[in-house]
Amino acid sequence: MFNKTEWETELKRQEKTFKFPHFLRKVAFYSHFSQEPNGYISRESFAYFLGNLPKHGDSLTPASEMSKDVIISTSVVPLSELLSQTVLPIFDTVHAAKEVVIQKENFLKFSTYLDRIAFILKELSELNIDHSKGLENALEVLNREIKVAKQLALDCRNRNKVYLLINCRKIVKLLEDSTKDISRAVSLIPLASLDVSSGIKSQVSKLTKDMLDSEYRAAVTEEEILAKIQLGIQERNGDRSYANNLLVQIAEAVGISTEQSELKKEFEEFKREREDATLHNDFPEALQMEQIIALLEKTDVTTPPEDREKEYFEKRNSLGRKPLEPLHSFYCPINMDVMVDPVEASSGRTFERSAIEKWFAQGNDLCPSTHIPLDTSVLRPNKSLRQSIEEWKNRNTIITIASIKPRLQSSEEQEMLQPLCKLRDICIQRELHREWMTMEGYIPVLIGLLSANNREIRTQALFILFMLAKDSEDNKERIAKVENALESIVHLLARQIGEIKLALQLLLELSRNNGIRDSLGAVQGCILLLVTNLGSDDIQASNDAQELLENLYVLDQNVIQMAKANHFKPLLQRLSSGPENVRMIMVKTLSEIELTDHNKLSILKDGALRPLLQLLSNGDLEMKKVAVKALLHLSNVPENGLQMIREGAVGPLFELLYRHSLSSPTLREQVAATIMHLATSTTLQEADKEQVFLLESEEDIFKLFSLISLTGPDIQRSILQSFHAMCQSPSGFNIRLKLRQLSAVQVLVQLCEADNPIVRANAVKLFLCLTEDGDESTFLEHVGQRCTETLLRIIKTSNDVEEIAAAMGIISNLPKERQLNQWLVDAGAVETIFGCLTDGSKYALHNRQVTENAVGAICRFTVSTNQEWQKRVADAGIIPVLVQFLVSGTALTKQNAAIALKQFSESSFGLSMPIKRHGIFQCCSAAPDTGCPAHLGMCTVESSFCIFEANALEPLVRMLGESELGSCEASLDALLTLIDGERRSGIKALAEANAILPIIKLLGSPSDRLQEKTLIALERIFRLDELKQKYGSSAQMSLVEIAQKKNSHLKSLAAKVLVQLNLLGQQSSYFG
Repeated sequence: MFNKTEWETELKRQEKTFKFPHFLRKVAFYSHFSQEPNGYISRESFAYFLGNLPKHGDSLTPASEMSKDVIISTSVVPLSELLSQTVLPIFDTVHAAKEVVIQKENFLKFSTYLDRIAFILKELSELNIDHSKGLENALEVLNREIKVAKQLALDCRNRNKVYLLINCRKIVKLLEDSTKDISRAVSLIPLASLDVSSGIKSQVSKLTKDMLDSEYRAAVTEEEILAKIQLGIQERNGDRSYANNLLVQIAEAVGISTEQSELKKEFEEFKREREDATLHNDFPEALQMEQIIALLEKTDVTTPPEDREKEYFEKRNSLGRKPLEPLHSFYCPINMDVMVDPVEASSGRTFERSAIEKWFAQGNDLCPSTHIPLDTSVLRPNKSLRQSIEEWKNRNTIITIASIKPRLQSSEEQEMLQPLCKLRDICIQRELHREWMTMEGYIPVLIGLLSANNREIRTQALFILFMLAKDSEDNKERIAKVENALESIVHLLARQIGEIKLALQLLLELSRNNGIRDSLGAVQGCILLLVTNLGSDDIQASNDAQELLENLYVLDQNVIQMAKANHFKPLLQRLSSGPENVRMIMVKTLSEIELTDHNKLSILKDGALRPLLQLLSNGDLEMKKVAVKALLHLSNVPENGLQMIREGAVGPLFELLYRHSLSSPTLREQVAATIMHLATSTTLQEADKEQVFLLESEEDIFKLFSLISLTGPDIQRSILQSFHAMCQSPSGFNIRLKLRQLSAVQVLVQLCEADNPIVRANAVKLFLCLTEDGDESTFLEHVGQRCTETLLRIIKTSNDVEEIAAAMGIISNLPKERQLNQWLVDAGAVETIFGCLTDGSKYALHNRQVTENAVGAICRFTVSTNQEWQKRVADAGIIPVLVQFLVSGTALTKQNAAIALKQFSESSFGLSMPIKRHGIFQCCSAAPDTGCPAHLGMCTVESSFCIFEANALEPLVRMLGESELGSCEASLDALLTLIDGERRSGIKALAEANAILPIIKLLGSPSDRLQEKTLIALERIFRLDELKQKYGSSAQMSLVEIAQKKNSHLKSLAAKVLVQLNLLGQQSSYFG
């Protein structure tokens, strides 16, 4: 592709080769180049262009003898070249039209017409058209009109921008006239006599019509500015703010910088335009420009503050100290008020405009003063009288302003309020008044009033300061320079809403000054109070606080303060798109400030995660450190942890963790801690949402767990905690299975002896997780006598209650293998467990998990197959403790206590001693031994482990009614030990303990297994006729329901009981 420069270079080279004229090269350049997008033309198009140029040897007139602005005789110049000479100025004009500084849309529209003309002329140049005087004349007229249009475009590009703006209507009219003139010139082309296609004729016809119908308009903003200029001139508006605002609007409309130096430069150029108009004797234009200059000379740009102040004090010192009464002529004869807009009627008398217009509206047509007929259409502004009134008002206002100041410096606040309100009224009237107030030195006085006790005084002072600050940059700086001014205003942000709103408006106005803005954020409490007001119920106060904070965003220190005040939006913006050094500052801030969980959630939700993850890949180690620290800070909220996993944080974190070459141990420790937070979050996932997993494969599990043997205590602790959390997550079963397959038990057994108490405690907790559902062979392989002794030592010596509970849980969950149990007994496990169950001050009251696991562990030693262990447990006094837990324990504690008592009770019949029968001679001297009613022998808790003697029947019966099925089943199992076989005494003991009805109710249990055990129990119980008669009817409906709906085995059991109750025959199909 050729760009513009390459075009010209190649064309110059081709010119030497083919010797075609310079102007043709230029025509070709503009015509081809302007049609291509993006300022490039393809080499194919360029080759086509060269192929259509005149070749060497063709009869051409030297370029030095030609002029693009002169029509060459048709006898010398070919028609195609004549048309090309017309195309060139068209493209020059189009180029100039694209560079105008005003009326850009109108000139763009105009240039499209010129492009269409050029296209038609190029088409004509390619045809074999005979010369004609009519065509030559048409092209001559067209060239002349194009030249006029080009000059207009050049003027709109080169002349002063302010001048162009105030003449925008004139420019629009000239452009419209030029469009029509060019259209007429094009229509002069004698198409009827030329051998051209109907298509070209149609194009020309449509083009000329479009151009004749074309209308241009000045932009709305330009019209508004002209209206304001006219109003300022007519009203003699002396307010500096009016002139300042007008100049800024002009600058924005024509693309001038609003910097004072640029505005002053442009204004001086405009004044030179006025001088040129005078030199050219264009007096109306010179007068108009003189009026505009007089209006704009009131701006800050043109009049230095010192000159204005000097003029003011000269005038003030020439006045007296008392205001003058208005002259009689100042009053309107109709409403008797001093006139504001005096107008002269046809009678020569002057009235207030609104008053005389109302007089006419009421049907009056006589002069109110002379009673002569009036022409109601004639009302002329009385400018001289109006100026006199203005001068009188100004004189009195200056005197009033000067007299109020001493009264505001009084020590009595009540005396200040009235003059302060008067000052406010004067302040509102005109900007000129506020300028005088500034010159009188009111700003320090007003700042002092912000500390007044009277709220109304503070409010009035705030409003006046706000009005002054709005007027100029100078006033803003004067306010800020007063000692403690900003602090005084900021303190008002903690007042009532009325003062808060005014203080916000004032601070917002001050913040538009760069210097003040930069120091405002450093005012103590400013940013905190602004952030607080963001949540205001008052919409204006909230919006102003927001805008003010946005003005303060420019400084990084302010952004940090906002973040500390829980406003994180600017920090997150810088974190996402700021330069690297700024991002570093923002991340560091994020990692160090104190954050609530709510803050952490909102920060990640608002987009902090993506840039933080990007920084993990940054080559700078310090950047990685602060990014990891920030992630660690944010990840301890579960929702954030899950989001981090979903958005890909795991990979970069593991990459850093596995990088052993990192020279920063702290970085890897923080990475490990972050991973631990992510693992913890997986345990708190909502069931109805897609589940996320920290580790996806067995290799991931192996790599992470293997680091335990390769790292220091801090990383070990985090990895152990991570796996502990994952073992309790939705993927927990798979994690536990893989860990056991990876011989994690062997590593954990070793870590149970670790010197670091934190590492050891976390190893014990993870060990417990692996024992929950593991196969016995894994543990029997790695858990030996030394391990059992270590676990008991931990229970005895550790100060970590959770570690004690975990160690006790391991003992409870380990395989019930005889050798393992013996090692535990020999190491004093029974006594250690008893200590945990009875030393409430150290264990039970602090962690119920200790108690639950201890009761579970004791079940290992109460099995009926080893009465030696049972004896040791009973001798330790544990049976009464177990009975107590049936009443006061948790559901799991009750369940395990019932299991232990059931195992004890299984040995009771064999250990119960026969009752000694007294001889015939002793029968009168000693009472007979009744023995245990359940076992019909001599029972004690210590000797036969009798649950009747241990008073366990009542709590066991009560447990039958609990909602926890495990507890119900364990208590039923314990009670059923009393009625094994044909022991009628045990059945009677249950009846006396009121256990029969609670047992019958278990027929309605949702557990098939519990129903089965209940049916077996009832079959035994109903062998006693008296119990069958008493309770049979209570069981009837439940038995029938089971027989009808349940599986065949339960049907069969239910049928047996129904047979006992004589409700079913022996040969019923329920048995077969």
